[in-house]
Amino acid sequence: MFPLRTVVLAAFVPAFLFDLGVGALLPVIAPTAVGLGASLAVAGVVAALMSVGQILADLPAGALAARVGDRRAMVLAGAVAALAFLAAAWSASLLLLALAALALGAAAAVFNLARHAYLTEITPPLRRARVLSTLAGVHRIGLFVGPFAGAAVIAAGELAHVYLFGAAAAVAATVAAAAAGQDPSAPSGGSRQQRRAAARAAQADRPRTAQVLTEFRPVFATLGIAVLLVGTVRGARQTVLPLWTEHLGVDPATTSVVFGIAGAVDMLLFYPAGKVMDRYGRLWIGVPSMLLVAASMVALPLTHTVVAVSVVAALMGLGNGLGSGILMTLGADVAPARGRAQFLGMWRVFQDGGAAAGPLVVSAGAALGSLAAGIWVIGAIGAAAAAALGRWAPRWSVHANQTTRRRAGLL
Repeated sequence: MFPLRTVVLAAFVPAFLFDLGVGALLPVIAPTAVGLGASLAVAGVVAALMSVGQILADLPAGALAARVGDRRAMVLAGAVAALAFLAAAWSASLLLLALAALALGAAAAVFNLARHAYLTEITPPLRRARVLSTLAGVHRIGLFVGPFAGAAVIAAGELAHVYLFGAAAAVAATVAAAAAGQDPSAPSGGSRQQRRAAARAAQADRPRTAQVLTEFRPVFATLGIAVLLVGTVRGARQTVLPLWTEHLGVDPATTSVVFGIAGAVDMLLFYPAGKVMDRYGRLWIGVPSMLLVAASMVALPLTHTVVAVSVVAALMGLGNGLGSGILMTLGADVAPARGRAQFLGMWRVFQDGGAAAGPLVVSAGAALGSLAAGIWVIGAIGAAAAAALGRWAPRWSVHANQTTRRRAGLL
């Protein structure tokens, strides 16, 4: 299930190390911007530039991975991320910090796309969900552990040392990805001349990004909408808890504990979720996950105590953890063998675009005078996401449910 060299060392270890550095960075980038003279509003914009860089780089990331190979793209992304961390550590101006955040987001886009495409290529379809849900679990663990590692670094030194820690983590991820061997799709055997000729032939056969997007427009116009909706709900989940506890007047330390509870529950279910998806189909996980998150969103504005918020936060984490890897798995199901990286690049535009839109929906509700209304809108979007998955996933993926898998001769 998890070959040591090709999966654990080539994908899981680099993913954990990369996300460990990013997780350490996330809580400190806004305070760093304030220290450089930014207002709270401007500091929020600087922190958001990571998401902006990720969205802007998703499509180019697909083209890059298709041109140089998935694993080489991971190595390049890790190197760029290390440089971005160092630039942030040594930034003496707000502009340099903003550019570093943008570059780090772009590097994350390439790294995430490449590891997704790589595992899609090497994993048998009937084990795909378990491998990709485990990758999603590793991603969650890295982002969960990262802030604690960053806090330890700050306690032992100063704020700027967190960026040096992030650079070290990115370098370690790069070394791990480079040391695990070559891409399985890379030409092997024969003379150097023959391998070069095979590489040139593969490049000539590579479709352009525009061709892939045009050919698979019906998928993006249907299942892509479901991906956008799921991404919106997941993106909002990171915002609604701290905003609601702030609305209730809960102190930041208690809010961190509540957030930690949700994160801990979120990490528990990634492998069982993948096993259910492989055995019974993607919808057995995708639909209940979105309905559970939607229900918790509806319940959150009805809570008025820390205990009640904690229960709802745990429910929200349970729903999100239940859907661990669902979007990567569906993307792997429907991605073509020819033009896979470019397809997955556009797939991640929908996913990351939704993640960026979610907090904006909640913030818009708060700006209009009703934070609860904004959260309830997210709950409605969660229900719509479940309906969209139920409607369109079986249309495009033979792995969507047990019936379509049986008809395809896979059971």
